Amino acid sequence: MLERIEGKHAHDPLFDKIMNKSPRFVSVPGPVIVGAGPSGLAVAACLRQKGVLSMVLERFSCIASLWQLKTYDRLRLHLPKQFCELPLMGFPGEFPTYPTRQQFIHYLESYAQKFEIGPRFNETVTHAEYDKVTGFWRVKTVGKKTEETVYRCRWLVVATGENAEAVVPEIDGMGEFGGDIKHTSFYKGGEEFKGKKVLVVGCGNSGMEVCLDLCDHSAKPSLVVRHTLHVLPREMLGKSTFGMSMWLLKWLPLRLVDRFLLAVSRLTLGDTARLGLDRPELGPLELKNLSGKTPVLDVGTLAKIKSGDIKICPGIKKLKRHTVEFIEGKTENFDAIILATGYKSNERDMFSEIDGFPTKPFPNGWKGECGLYAVGFTKRGILGASVDAKRIAEDIERCRNEEAVENVD
Repeated sequence: MLERIEGKHAHDPLFDKIMNKSPRFVSVPGPVIVGAGPSGLAVAACLRQKGVLSMVLERFSCIASLWQLKTYDRLRLHLPKQFCELPLMGFPGEFPTYPTRQQFIHYLESYAQKFEIGPRFNETVTHAEYDKVTGFWRVKTVGKKTEETVYRCRWLVVATGENAEAVVPEIDGMGEFGGDIKHTSFYKGGEEFKGKKVLVVGCGNSGMEVCLDLCDHSAKPSLVVRHTLHVLPREMLGKSTFGMSMWLLKWLPLRLVDRFLLAVSRLTLGDTARLGLDRPELGPLELKNLSGKTPVLDVGTLAKIKSGDIKICPGIKKLKRHTVEFIEGKTENFDAIILATGYKSNERDMFSEIDGFPTKPFPNGWKGECGLYAVGFTKRGILGASVDAKRIAEDIERCRNEEAVENVD
């Protein structure tokens, strides 16, 4: 179908006039990787180690665009650095246990340099189609100046990740509010909100940390909590909570580990339900496995909630002029609203149309059909992406070697 369309366009002078020039065709001997975030870099590095060169396409002007362009200044890795390393290269020894945003970006840039990964920036993939006759993928992109390129490749790796697009909910009356409403992807720090009443919508790790940042900048934050959630201390018994969980799971069943985590959390943090933060019926690890919902690791926000510096609010019913009406009927004035409502995948091929994730659950979601792969969709962060990257590189190397033998025969 793509060839027929391109054939018609090639002989259509009106189309040429509109597009100025025909698409440029590029044949790629190795895989095309879509996305230059941690997942895409990991696959490219694993492939290069095996002697397989790849082409990395990135729609923004830098690697790790989410980290560089859409994260707030005070962000740190929520997990210890040993659980956030990409394959084949660890963090510098002098980095702290929880590297800062800038340190993580530096690590990724050094990683790309070490493995000689040079993405093609400002190229947005608009269409990808597999040609059953030739056995190759055609990947069409649009550049910064609307120029089109079609890449022809044997393997296609989708590495756009779980956080490709911001989730912005539709709230009744958003156009009437009049104050600043922004997603956390546009939030850098709390300086601009000094002395202002700010409503943060979303109580995940980002929402909790933004509230803490607002407090540190003398703002007056409130946090919308619509659902149950698990809040765990970032560290327990002198070790990271995540590391402790991974160690215990080697010896104990998941539900028993969940009981341990909740018992220690109650001793450390107290009863979070008294603060308006009810816990789910399922334990934190069981819930993570079933739904991908990550527990919140407390970095100081709970203390601010206990002191009253951060207020807990129910769900929003509608907005009016600088006013928020909550589902319980109460109204309150706010100067600004920050949507800590997360991100979603923007992929739909080999992926569910509901949530944009692979239709096959972890650990089998990395491989599709006809040389199509996915990395970074495990709901297990960088650790899961690293596992997938190694598997993809091994599979592509195997396919390449088998095809080489067939060509010799």
